[in-house]
Amino acid sequence: MPLIIPDEERMIREAVAGIAGGFGHDYFAAKVKAGERTDELWDAMGKSGYLGVNLPEEYGGGGLGMTALAAVSEELSRAGCPLMLLVVSPAIVGNVIAKYGTIDQKDRWLGGLASGEKKCAFAITEPDAGSNSHKISTVATKDGSGYRINGTKTYISGVEEAEAMLVVTRTGVDSKGRGRLSLFMVDTDAPGLERQYIDTVLEAPESQWMLFFDNVEVSEDRRIGAEGEGLRIVFDGLNPERIMGAAMCIGLADYAMAKATQYANERSVWGVPIGQHQGVSHPLAQAKIELELARLMTRRACAEYDAGIPAGEASNIAKFAAAEAAIKVLDQAIQTHGGNGMAREYGLADLWFIVRLLRTAPVSREMVLNYVAEHSLGLPKSY
Repeated sequence: MPLIIPDEERMIREAVAGIAGGFGHDYFAAKVKAGERTDELWDAMGKSGYLGVNLPEEYGGGGLGMTALAAVSEELSRAGCPLMLLVVSPAIVGNVIAKYGTIDQKDRWLGGLASGEKKCAFAITEPDAGSNSHKISTVATKDGSGYRINGTKTYISGVEEAEAMLVVTRTGVDSKGRGRLSLFMVDTDAPGLERQYIDTVLEAPESQWMLFFDNVEVSEDRRIGAEGEGLRIVFDGLNPERIMGAAMCIGLADYAMAKATQYANERSVWGVPIGQHQGVSHPLAQAKIELELARLMTRRACAEYDAGIPAGEASNIAKFAAAEAAIKVLDQAIQTHGGNGMAREYGLADLWFIVRLLRTAPVSREMVLNYVAEHSLGLPKSY
């Protein structure tokens, strides 16, 4: 790795690489093909203490922030084992509860999230709201000492593995008619909650779901933060999501680049390695440049978040740059392999849809461009 990395982070990276390398992409691909979960890898990471390196030490975490958790995600992905629940469970849900939860809520959730014994999903996206959080229509209505939730969520990852999920709801409107949002921890087996599998082309162990809430009851102690203050909390939780998406992209790009360069050095067609030809070497070199630039921005986003500095700009740019770089690297790695790039035994093509997804989610490249135009450049809001 060309970056100067602190010793503590380097040790985390080496340890995670050692664990993940013992499983590798063949393990990951076999689990996906069989429709099974990657529990063995998840449990190994949890027992070693690496699933909660960002969470407070008093709750069993490492107290090291997003820089450390991003490093964990990056190393898992570099081994060909990207875990989407790592993006959601400790990064989004864990960070939100650590920052905004009550003492009882922290006691209830953070220890399990840090050890990996608890898995949580995050439910924000809706069929008719898209990226417009103000249009969220899933409603939590006060009912006695608790709330009743009604509405629909879509493309929610990993619900089948999670015991609970952080659900973003509307609990009123502001003076401009925009939704006042509130967040609740809802059990995935709660009465009145139904889910429908969404069939996608993703080659990943975590499934995508549409969720239907029909008078789902939650007690007031399941609300995270004050009622109506959820939008601020959500946006604080989305920066870690963007950072983790960027880290996953960088790790997968490193994985693909290593395979591409090895193949380009070993494969000989005209009496010399194909990597000697500029038609092969230059596209890989350009992709490498873009990858390293994305790596630097991701580290900046981590540093700003961990320092308590508003990290929206850096997090969005990092996610944008890393997704674009990962798509270019993986596509060029497949191209370098020629027809072999489509063969499952080379472990490349099955990962393409994951990096392609990360161009669109958790925030689309178009919404990142809107953010930069408005907040970084001071241009008029376009939406």
